[in-house]
Amino acid sequence: MAVTVNVRSLLSEYKLPADFKSALSILFLDNADRVHSRTRVSSKKLSVVTQGPRLQKLCRSFVELRENGYALRSPWALKEKHVRFLVNLWVRKKQSAGTIDNKLTYLRAFASWINKPNLVGKLDDYVDRKEHGLIRSYSALEDKSWVGNKIDAVAKINEIAGTEPVVAMQLKLQAAFGLRVEESFLLRPRESVRRDGLLSVTRGTKGGRDRLVPILFQIDVLEEAMKYCNTLTGSTIPDGCTKKQWKNHYYDVLKRHGVTKAGLGVTSHGLRHQYLQQMYEMLTGVPAPVKVTGEKADIKLHREALKQVVEAAGHSRPSKANAYIASFNSLAQQKSAEISVEEALSAVAAAGGNKKAAATVLGISRQALYRILGRQTAGV
Repeated sequence: MAVTVNVRSLLSEYKLPADFKSALSILFLDNADRVHSRTRVSSKKLSVVTQGPRLQKLCRSFVELRENGYALRSPWALKEKHVRFLVNLWVRKKQSAGTIDNKLTYLRAFASWINKPNLVGKLDDYVDRKEHGLIRSYSALEDKSWVGNKIDAVAKINEIAGTEPVVAMQLKLQAAFGLRVEESFLLRPRESVRRDGLLSVTRGTKGGRDRLVPILFQIDVLEEAMKYCNTLTGSTIPDGCTKKQWKNHYYDVLKRHGVTKAGLGVTSHGLRHQYLQQMYEMLTGVPAPVKVTGEKADIKLHREALKQVVEAAGHSRPSKANAYIASFNSLAQQKSAEISVEEALSAVAAAGGNKKAAATVLGISRQALYRILGRQTAGV
């Protein structure tokens, strides 16, 4: 059994009847490490990083049902009406579409554990996403890279290196190879460099998707990382630290140096965005769409770049690349949504009724301008 979450300790944090907890305990112990994702390629059991939040959200859902008059005698008694109530409750609480989608994913996994695989639908089955402002965009709508936010990555990382050389080295790994934070922690530099000039990324990956990343001019970063390898595990987490302890320390250091959304406006994850955006530009010869330069790559180059970017990022579908580089359509839709009917009418008037000229001034297409003006007719 690969369960590493302390189920008894976890359940003790929630106000649920003893017999209900007992039934949950059995279900959790038998299923907590089971993978529910259909896109996961690894045969590995679910990590504790995912187990914990999933079990916590499930417990909280049952608590919310009890707090609102649904006193289920057993977790096996979960029904469609309970799921529908929870979704409407979360919507009323103004929770984001992503948060609700994740909770429904956890509930779908739970439903499979109690032999009710078709019990839980998707968010669209319960509410109108558009009506409640729950439309999710899987394309970047803002540039999260450090350079896009006018942050000098080299200078900031050197500043951090003055007192925290290991944290600085991990940031360099993220910038040089597009690693996620946990991947930079768990990378074993001495083992991961291949003779064919590729870096093997196998630990801390999302969905167990191992990948190979080209080593171009960043060998010095790997040589520096090799100086800080843990003597026991070979990772970049210092001796004497657990992953959790180091993670807490890592984020404390970044906070002290202002590397937060509330501080400098960026997180270390922005270095991954920057790496993938630079890869796109290198492959196509034009900046990524999120840079909003107006330049567009040849369609064949664009599609090939998407494929290579998503492979370097360790995702399963080409469309996932848009989360880092954005898509022209999503950016155009966002810009159109920000322009009011009044602003559009003023632009048309200033252009002497020439809608094409007005659209150019507004920075949108003529078709987008017509859609905005159409809101007036629709009474929006």
